Amino acid sequence: MADLDAGAKAPDFEMAGEKGPIRLSDFAGKALVLYFYPKDDTSGCTKEAQEFSA
Repeated sequence: MADLDAGAKAPDFEMAGEKGPIRLSDFAGKALVLYFYPKDDTSGCTKEAQEFSA
């Protein structure tokens, strides 16, 4: 996959969900936060992730 420039639209992708596949295109026209983090199980990432759900 090619790198994206800042501000570019994300390409459509698919991932497994609890009720079947989820695609980025399923959220077209809706607000959506895509959260990526560099490392699991670190206090900073955990706190940031919890703040999204709040």
